[in-house]
Amino acid sequence: MSKKPNVLLICTDHWSGLLTPQAGHPVVMAPTLEQLGRNGVTFTNAYSACPSCIPSRRSLMTGMTARSHGDRVFNEENPMPDAPTMAQCFRDGGYQAYCVGKLHVYPQRNRIGFNEVILEEQGRHQFGDKADDYERFLSIQGYAGMEYASGMAHNDWVSRPWHLPEYCHPINWGVREMSRVISRRDPGKPGFWYLSFSAPHPPLTPLQVYLDLYRDVEIDKPTTGNWSMDDEQLPHSLRCRNLGALVKASWQKQMQARRSFYATLTHIDHQIRLLIGILREEKILDDTIIVFTSDHGHMIGEHGLWVMTPFLEMSSKIPLIIIPSIGDKRYPIDTKDDRIAEFADIMPTLLDMCGLPIPKTVDSNSLWSDYHRDYLYGEHFEGENATRMIRAGRFKLIYYATGNIVQLFDIEDDPKETTDLSKDKHYIDEIEQMKALLIQNLYNGDEAWVRKGVLVGLPDKEFIPQDNRGLLNQRGLRF
Repeated sequence: MSKKPNVLLICTDHWSGLLTPQAGHPVVMAPTLEQLGRNGVTFTNAYSACPSCIPSRRSLMTGMTARSHGDRVFNEENPMPDAPTMAQCFRDGGYQAYCVGKLHVYPQRNRIGFNEVILEEQGRHQFGDKADDYERFLSIQGYAGMEYASGMAHNDWVSRPWHLPEYCHPINWGVREMSRVISRRDPGKPGFWYLSFSAPHPPLTPLQVYLDLYRDVEIDKPTTGNWSMDDEQLPHSLRCRNLGALVKASWQKQMQARRSFYATLTHIDHQIRLLIGILREEKILDDTIIVFTSDHGHMIGEHGLWVMTPFLEMSSKIPLIIIPSIGDKRYPIDTKDDRIAEFADIMPTLLDMCGLPIPKTVDSNSLWSDYHRDYLYGEHFEGENATRMIRAGRFKLIYYATGNIVQLFDIEDDPKETTDLSKDKHYIDEIEQMKALLIQNLYNGDEAWVRKGVLVGLPDKEFIPQDNRGLLNQRGLRF
């Protein structure tokens, strides 16, 4: 490749792969994603193998699995591993590398290889960090300390319209800052630009204009399966994580939250069009690889759950669309690739597409190669909340260590996971084969769940409701 392409990597937070036009969602309006998919490749079986913000983003930026990069539990004070980051690899390859938005690393101002990071971290001050760049912007506009003045919570699903002028919304701010970065680029170097939206992660404060778009739209009701009709029968780890205002709430309250969430998705989708616009007007659109993805999804009420981290599709499946530069002919436009892909694959894929070396520390795979994984292993948490996954062929096995609970779903026939097949004798062989794969991947104490080659897990535990007086990390006014 004589000329290195630019790269625009767009990542969201909490946007499930099921909530896209490509997945056939009946309600979500995302015309930009639909058009981007028609001009590139949609990976229809992309997953986050450790579906929460910090572990997944470590995988994105290192190309490493949770086992390799050292976090499968959401460790907020865990420094980045001693390995080349995606940003550093691009800079070593002659690129200018800039990030706008959420990095979620420790320390918070670690640039992890970027030339500059223009930060928006949703008010995380718990480690003594000063105001991020978005907070400083609000202060300059006369709205100091007002980021959370709506009263909406950082991890809960109560909602109301945005409380400041539209141009102050973090979605608009992020696109505006990235547009400024692109317009001020060094024309003698290719660019690696990472726009990382904190949205649609709560607080759930959509613009009123986007709520109005969904005003007359019938919102889809959450799915309930043969295994989730009684919340008291849910696996222990799911019950322990299922906190917040909307657990067991009326449909009216759940509908309001889903409408607000979908409105936020559409807001992001429309703002992405401005990035396409600046690339086109700067005459570099044809020379730019564009990627859209998310670190993980969220259950948003499916099966009665208002959590991230489960290996159910709404939480672990992610959107992944890649639009190559105009000279890259590996895929025809409007291609669907049904290989099992993972969030960490993005780093080696982009390095491969740009003709840059892939570090030896990377243990994921380039999707621009012919590599085909036989299965994907997923893991989150340790101890009593530990959950593991095997995704292979048409099936997914989810394992909950506490209670030694296995679930089996036929993802091709049952993408919403309404029917747990684990008790069906016709699937004994599939279950045993997938259990064997799971056992092969256990480490760091998980091996104790196995006796004489058989999964026995941990003893079941009585569920005790947890204290939530902090209202899932509610923020306050800042002075």
